[in-house]
Amino acid sequence: MMNAAFPQIRLVPIRMLKPETAERLLNMLAGITGIRRMMVQGPGLPKVVPYGPARGSPNPHSDRKAIHIADAEVALRVQVGMVILEVEDASVIEEIRSLCDDFFVEFPYLLQEGKFMKTAPTLVDYAKYGPDADTSLVGLTDPRIGESPVIIRTEQ
Repeated sequence: MMNAAFPQIRLVPIRMLKPETAERLLNMLAGITGIRRMMVQGPGLPKVVPYGPARGSPNPHSDRKAIHIADAEVALRVQVGMVILEVEDASVIEEIRSLCDDFFVEFPYLLQEGKFMKTAPTLVDYAKYGPDADTSLVGLTDPRIGESPVIIRTEQ
């Protein structure tokens, strides 16, 4: 069972981030010691049109790219609209705030503290990973996606 005492924050830029901008931000965040889990959220970028008269036809979108975070390649399936972080303790939040103040100079952002990720396994987590699942994956599962989350281990 995960400890629910870990602080969580949500970074919400005022606009969607382009893949190059998201890659720079996520690499800067990956360099901060004390971040336990990170999740990006935003509107989906499906490979094929999911509904309407063009259903099933290719959906070309310039933002559906692979980006590099630390030593991992991550295929963006969403436009980055939010970054949710779980940190070791509250002191890390000020380091993240300072980084974001320097990073977001052309447009504003919000840094919100609260609970944004699940901290206990649900039925979906059990069905996807089984009873002996890695607890760091709790809440990072989208049951509609057949792929597992990308795990980036940084040297800390």
